[in-house]
Amino acid sequence: MAGSSKAGSTGQFSDSQQEFQTPGSASANTAPKAEDVAANTQQNSPITSSSHYAQGKEHEVDTPSTEKPQSDTSSAEDVPRQPLPDLTQGIPSTLDAELQQARQRESGAHESTLNITEDPTEAATGGGRSGGDDGLPKTEYVSSADRKRQQQFKYGYFAIFASIGASMLYLGRNWDSDTDEKKHSDAPSGWNLSAFGQRFKARLSDTLSFYNEPAFTKLLPDPDPDPLLQPPFTLVLSLEDLLLHSEWTREHGWRIAKRPGVDYFLRYLSQYYEIVVWTSQPMMMADPVIRKFDPFRIMRWPLFREATLYKNGEHDLSYLNRDLSKVLMIDTDPGHARNQPDNAIILPKWTGDPKDRTLVNLVPFLEYLAMMGIEDTRHVIKSFEGKDIPEEFARREKIMREKFETKIAAEKSKKPSFNLGSLSASLGLTNAAQEEKPKMLWDQVRERGQKQYEAFEKEIRENGAKWMAEMAAEEKKAQEEAMKNMKGMFSGALSGQK
Repeated sequence: MAGSSKAGSTGQFSDSQQEFQTPGSASANTAPKAEDVAANTQQNSPITSSSHYAQGKEHEVDTPSTEKPQSDTSSAEDVPRQPLPDLTQGIPSTLDAELQQARQRESGAHESTLNITEDPTEAATGGGRSGGDDGLPKTEYVSSADRKRQQQFKYGYFAIFASIGASMLYLGRNWDSDTDEKKHSDAPSGWNLSAFGQRFKARLSDTLSFYNEPAFTKLLPDPDPDPLLQPPFTLVLSLEDLLLHSEWTREHGWRIAKRPGVDYFLRYLSQYYEIVVWTSQPMMMADPVIRKFDPFRIMRWPLFREATLYKNGEHDLSYLNRDLSKVLMIDTDPGHARNQPDNAIILPKWTGDPKDRTLVNLVPFLEYLAMMGIEDTRHVIKSFEGKDIPEEFARREKIMREKFETKIAAEKSKKPSFNLGSLSASLGLTNAAQEEKPKMLWDQVRERGQKQYEAFEKEIRENGAKWMAEMAAEEKKAQEEAMKNMKGMFSGALSGQK
């Protein structure tokens, strides 16, 4: 029996069997398939039935050769592959794993994180930023950097509120001198709540007035004492939608159009008025437009947003340094004339109509206002309130002309029918003075204005290019001098530091 067993074992495990397998193909390194495992099991079954040794070691021999590779293969095929973390967004935080380990140490439960369930896709429950089953509050998931940032915000808010409180106490303190107290008589000194609030409001308004008020208290220089150089009246014109109109289209972008008759309007009235253009646009944006629009500087003084009152860009004519009884303002926005409505003529906005003649029709009224010795323009403008000024002025002019012609006819009727003039007329000896009809003073003023305008237009046609070249040379010279002074200032500062 022993011999047969030994012979059987010798027949199955011969000495000629190699200890190590020779190198094989790449398929030998792969996990065995289910069919191969079944075939190997059937081949090994005689060994386990004929040998007591094989029966005693059945579990040790069969388990590594069949069951383990099958388990590994199923795990590799069934478990889905997870995407790798995107390291371009930073290294993933390990806070969740650290909190999980700390919780396990505190509770004493060392649960395995391995997935030993039959379903390999089942994920083990763990800590996360959304709360989950760990029972920890969300505040436990705030990182140290976030906690530090929150703490800094708390300190910042505290500093802001403390600064606001200190500023209020400082602005609401008692007046430092009797002069300040007399200046603000409605906010007396004292520590009651009402007086404190009035002092705070007064000091705050004084501080903000630096930003709300125009850059200068005198926007225009003092008037020239020579009446030939200084017209008696000042005409303030708005730039937007009165003289120019700008629009943006997808095809052409920004385009700026001049109102019809604006050149005639400005050049004709420049002999009667000191023309000022006022715009709510900053100087950096409006100055190039005005230079292109008025190359001969017909408008003497351009004023920009820096010269306007800060409240919604309102005009305040009290800063013009001119007598308001001699100031006339033409605008398209009633809000711009809110401070001095009696000095303003509000016209509809021009939207680009090429047939518009509003400015040309307004010239006779403005000429009459300047040449007839009006003491206060505000009274005249008040009489045209609610009416179309060109039409109303034409109606009044017609009435005045009819009265004048009636008066002339009455004077002629009172003269004797036979006189030296009639005798010379009967003899055919007439002159131009006798044939000329009597003219109103207004007609004579208008004829003289037309002649001056024509002479001015002739000068522009003949010498306009020369004037522009001279102005360009003066500007270039001024820029060179400014640059030279700046270089000298910097060189002096550097030499002083050395």
